[in-house]
Amino acid sequence: MDVILLKDVAELGGKGDIVDVSNGYARNYLLPKKLAMKATAGAIKQADRLRQQRIEAEIKAKEAAEELARNLVSSRIVVAARAGDEGQLFGSVGTHDIAEAVKKFSGVEVANSIIHIPSAIKEIGLHEVTIKPHEEVEFSVTLDVIPA
Repeated sequence: MDVILLKDVAELGGKGDIVDVSNGYARNYLLPKKLAMKATAGAIKQADRLRQQRIEAEIKAKEAAEELARNLVSSRIVVAARAGDEGQLFGSVGTHDIAEAVKKFSGVEVANSIIHIPSAIKEIGLHEVTIKPHEEVEFSVTLDVIPA
């Protein structure tokens, strides 16, 4: 049975794709959960619009990620944290602290979920932090942790 996906379905396709699935899978899973609809002539035209909207949204998301990368790639982000005499922090610097520092110094809002720290930052100094705003865009920024 040919169906049009109304939402992204893992290992099957994206929103607006026309896929051929077994009758049982369509009737018992995809259609009741409103993940798909039967492919009729009118629905196929609607699927083309859905697919085009998805492609345009992906292009806009990638462009926004590339713009973020251009703004932050050469910047140095400073985070002030409480530390002991030997440079060890009382606690650690997390993604939330980094996101706040990026917003403070560059005015750009960054979600915590796109910041990747290789290991916990527990000492003063320079650290490399990876930001991945899109699956195809990834860049590093220098994080300067200073005593507060």
